[in-house]
Amino acid sequence: MTDNRTPASATVSKWTGMVPVDDTTLAATDTGGPATPVVYLNGQFATQGYWRRVITELGGDWRHITYDERARGRKSRPSADYSFEAAVRDVHAVLDARGVDRAVLVGWSYGAFVASHFASRNPGRTLGAVLVDGAQPYDWLDEAMEQRIRKLFKRLRPVMAVLRPTGLTPRLTADEQAECNIELGKLARARELDPVLDHITVPTRYVVASGSSFGSKGDEQEVIRAGLDKVVDRNPNITISAKVGSNHGAILKKDFKAVADAVRGLGVHPRGDAPASPSAR
Repeated sequence: MTDNRTPASATVSKWTGMVPVDDTTLAATDTGGPATPVVYLNGQFATQGYWRRVITELGGDWRHITYDERARGRKSRPSADYSFEAAVRDVHAVLDARGVDRAVLVGWSYGAFVASHFASRNPGRTLGAVLVDGAQPYDWLDEAMEQRIRKLFKRLRPVMAVLRPTGLTPRLTADEQAECNIELGKLARARELDPVLDHITVPTRYVVASGSSFGSKGDEQEVIRAGLDKVVDRNPNITISAKVGSNHGAILKKDFKAVADAVRGLGVHPRGDAPASPSAR
C-alpha cells in the first residue's frame, strides 16, 4: 500500500465555490482535511450529487472533491467549448484550484472516459483510477447510431427545457448534447481507446454494471462490456473489481459499496497525499 500521509499543517478547510477555467466557472466542493484527495468525474449530463452515497460510504478517511462540468448543475456556467478535451482540461483546473498535486480519480460513464484519458496522460498527477461502467472500447457508433442519438435529443428537448432550471438537465442545446454523445462514440472506438488504456501505469479498477443503459437496445451494453477482458489481459495495472447487478443508470445509487470497495482496493493510503498550496486554504 502506498503511504501518502502528510503533516497536519497541510490540512485544507472544507470549501464550496467556483473554479475558473477557460471562458467559464465550475461549481465545486472540497471536504478538506489531510486525507488523500478523491476527485469524482460525473456522467456526461449528471451532477456532483450523484456521488453522495459513495462519499458517505468512504467517509472521512478520504478528502472528497466534486464538481459540475460546464453548464451542468445549477451553478456551473455555460461555455463555448463542450468538447471532451475541455472536460480533461477541467480536471487539471480543479486540481490546481484546490492545490492538489495527485489524486485518485473516480469516474462514472462519461467521467470514466475522462478519468482514463487523464490517468493515461498524467500518471504524475494520478494515484489511481476507478472506472464505473464506462471507458469500454467498442465500435458502437455508426451512421445509423448517430441519427438515433440526434433524434433522441430532439425528442427530449421539451422535457429538458422544463427541468433545466432545477439543474437536473444541462444548459446545452439538444444539438450540443447530441454532438457530445457522438464525440464519445468516436472516442470509444477500439482503435482510439485501446492505446489510452494500454498506456495507463497507475492502479486502475473497473466496476461494471449489468443490463442496458438509457438509449441502448437489447444486449448492446453487455457486448460492449465483454471487450474489457482483452484490456485486462494486456495491462496488468487494470483489473475488474466487480460486476454488479444494477444497470448503468442505477449503479451509483444501488452499488455504491462496490465503487467504494474499488477505491479501497487501489492500494492507496487514504490518510493524506501531497501538501496543499496556500491558495487552496
